[in-house]
Amino acid sequence: MEPGGERELRRHLLELRHQAAEYYRSNEVPQRLEEALNATFYLRPADLYGHLANYFSKFSKPPVICKLIGRKVLDGVGRPTLEVEIFCTVKNHEKSICSIVVSSHSEILENASPEAIDADEKERNDSINRALEWVNGSLNEMLRDLQPADQCKVDELLGEYFAKKVEEEKERKEIEREEQEAAISAPACVPALSAVTPSGKKKGVKLGKKCSVAEKPIPPAEPIEPVLCGSIAIGGLSLAVAKTGATINNTPLYLHLALMKRDQDLPKELTVPLPMVTLLSCGKSSSGKLKLMKEVMLIPPTELTVKQGTERLLEIQKQMMRLLDPVAKGPSVLRRISHLGCLITGCDSLEQPLILMQTACRNLGLELGIDVHLAINCAAHELMDYTKGKYEILTGTLKSPDEMVDMYVDLINKYPSIIALVDPLRKEDGQQWSNICNAVGSRCYLIAEDAAKSISKLVEDQNINVPKCSGLIIKYTNQTKISDLTELTRLLDGQKHIAILGSPAGESSDDSLVDLAVGLGARFIKLGGLSRGERVTKYNRLLAIEEELAKNGTLRSGENHEFVDFAEEAETAEELLDALPPIEQDSWPSQHSQPLLAQDQNPVSLCGSTLHLNEATKMDPSIFP
Repeated sequence: MEPGGERELRRHLLELRHQAAEYYRSNEVPQRLEEALNATFYLRPADLYGHLANYFSKFSKPPVICKLIGRKVLDGVGRPTLEVEIFCTVKNHEKSICSIVVSSHSEILENASPEAIDADEKERNDSINRALEWVNGSLNEMLRDLQPADQCKVDELLGEYFAKKVEEEKERKEIEREEQEAAISAPACVPALSAVTPSGKKKGVKLGKKCSVAEKPIPPAEPIEPVLCGSIAIGGLSLAVAKTGATINNTPLYLHLALMKRDQDLPKELTVPLPMVTLLSCGKSSSGKLKLMKEVMLIPPTELTVKQGTERLLEIQKQMMRLLDPVAKGPSVLRRISHLGCLITGCDSLEQPLILMQTACRNLGLELGIDVHLAINCAAHELMDYTKGKYEILTGTLKSPDEMVDMYVDLINKYPSIIALVDPLRKEDGQQWSNICNAVGSRCYLIAEDAAKSISKLVEDQNINVPKCSGLIIKYTNQTKISDLTELTRLLDGQKHIAILGSPAGESSDDSLVDLAVGLGARFIKLGGLSRGERVTKYNRLLAIEEELAKNGTLRSGENHEFVDFAEEAETAEELLDALPPIEQDSWPSQHSQPLLAQDQNPVSLCGSTLHLNEATKMDPSIFP
């Protein structure tokens, strides 16, 4: 090589050495390496390079999202739903961190027409296909290079994306409407034939026969909240990011969520929610006359662990199977298991399923109201006959909203072991919700499920009204984000309402719902029955979390049930108002300043007088058959 070429090569190598030295110096490599070698020599670990790898991993960049994959999968009843898998760049390598399956919001149609079933299936498939387009397309690009630990940033972007899609859908429908109007021919439409004959008599009405008219007009049903096609992608991604952040931090998802809710303040103890376990379904789709009790649920006493309570409820379930069909073997009994994982049976009276429960408990030496409590999902919104303005609680038996309140009061007086009613009325019957809360709220939880608004609506408008109640059943579906859930549970905690995490009708085998309930401090968790794999998986997760918390010494023992005495609080509020000096009308707050979940016009707080369960459910044994 020529002397000039050698000099050039030496200069090039010298420049490379300077660049390498500066590169390592700027990244503090010599300092870190010296510290690692000095510390490692004294430790002399068995796995030298493993120890060095762990040491240097502390200085690596935090993982960032690099890819999202959406898939169409099947839920527990064979319907399509969405799976989301998140990949991150971890130490310069692409790595799959976690995946979640989010459940569909739609209910399972029972005894529906083939046309309705086909329409529901098409709507669900369209929603999943749209969600897949979003996840594998624009959302993939939008979330790339974000840290999964930054949940607030991710949820903010998802919220903006969803709002944009809502506006696009509005514009699309407006264009369609304008095109349809333009397509209508210019001549006026021929008016429809009048339902009145020239003689002035209405057709189809026989003379001398009165039309059936509702005794008292009922509020019309509110419009169903629209669900944007594809919105399941928003909730699915938010949950997947939360689970990814927990996995990367080597933290259980429930603890990750508890830290988020408490602004990273590590809780000393966590409480495992009490399970509401569905044992019987005697609702509208059952073979008997009774329509009111869609779910008859058991709640174990607070002094038992979840493991002890589950074992007790399993024994009651076995006893109930024997009562329903004493000569049947396994297969014939299993044919009665519903999609909710509970036993289906037809009953002909309100008392019949409750007497069955009493008998099953008595055969095991247990007493309702002490060794186990009852909850009933009434699903009253499914029972309203709008032509008559009444609820059909039994075949041929109709009751007005006011009569429903009286019926529930009598039922709880006779069966004080019932400590929770879910959706006892439609959400439109606000006055009757208030009446039943005042009548039995001091000894029974009045829970809104279908009667509540969606999570996103409640969080967006904290002044929105839902019926006066003890608490809400929250379902994680559609565009709900993790930050929405934490905010709503904070609101409920602040107003002394109980939060109940509930699973939808079409569940998947994903058990993240249990972590949500524990991390967010839900009072109850409603998972259905102790059958079907997609539901039992969640009960197993609940047991595992309880065992983990007990092992770590962070399990808080269960507290007695506390009920709000709505009637006493209303009286106290009225006394306070009477004691106040007169206020000019202009200085009163507007109607939009009502607090979340307060239906009444009187500013009644829900954080006052409470009664303990032991005081509220003292029973007279003579009322039991």
